[in-house]
Amino acid sequence: MRLIGHFDNDKDARKFGDFLYVQGMETEFERDGSRWAVWIRSDDHVASASKLLEEYRVNPNDPKFEAGAPAEKLRQRAKSEDEEYQKRVVPGKKLFPGLTGRGFGFVSYGLIACCIVIFLMSGMGEDRERIAGLFITWEGGLREIKRGEVWRLVSPILIHFSIMHILFNMLWMRDLGSLFEGRLGSGYFAVFVVIVGAVSNYAEYAISHHPMFGGMSGVVYGLIGYVWIRGHFDPGAGLHLDRQSLIFALIFFVLCFTRLLGPIANYAHGSGLLLGMAWAFVDSRRK
Repeated sequence: MRLIGHFDNDKDARKFGDFLYVQGMETEFERDGSRWAVWIRSDDHVASASKLLEEYRVNPNDPKFEAGAPAEKLRQRAKSEDEEYQKRVVPGKKLFPGLTGRGFGFVSYGLIACCIVIFLMSGMGEDRERIAGLFITWEGGLREIKRGEVWRLVSPILIHFSIMHILFNMLWMRDLGSLFEGRLGSGYFAVFVVIVGAVSNYAEYAISHHPMFGGMSGVVYGLIGYVWIRGHFDPGAGLHLDRQSLIFALIFFVLCFTRLLGPIANYAHGSGLLLGMAWAFVDSRRK
């Protein structure tokens, strides 16, 4: 969805929304302070809807914008057709009830599944020899990567060492990963995960010189940084992180550096967060 403008009252928002609906353009309206934000569901309709919005602002009393009755008839017909459809088939979303309000992101849930499998295979992170091939290095000095095992730059994101560790990361991945993937596409999300994962893992090893680390936290903080900054500079992208979640994530980020929560890959967190913020800023300017 893309944001195309605001109305000062819900009467104009509904009137314009009815007109667009009759034209085959579906909209959503959201209260934004004292105004109403207008969102267009399909990117293909953004240019046309924006042009019509300008025409409406110039002359809102133009008879062509009086589409309330036709719009209501179309909605009733669509509702009837949908009810008939629901009687014949089982919606695909019922296969994955309650997973996320953002939809089913195949990359997001694929990563979650891989992390869970590896977590169980490793005896909740205790049997490290069994997953030796996933650490950034086992012999030290990044020797394996220099020999061509380049996946080790990314694979530590799949390793977790406790129930709380994996639960925290997977909940964030479920929500922010699916949000990112749903808005920007699975391919772009996969590229983001690989690059942020590789950079955050390398930063952790280069600064701490300790290879026995793992976790999706670097990518998670990359997502937090991206959604935070992109939502701030480009609200029309449909990416948003609520204030409470952001404050919680940043407080946890600071607490990790105190070592009160045990050994944590803080440099992976920090580099992931900064990279995600920078990436979002560039994307916002480009858009």
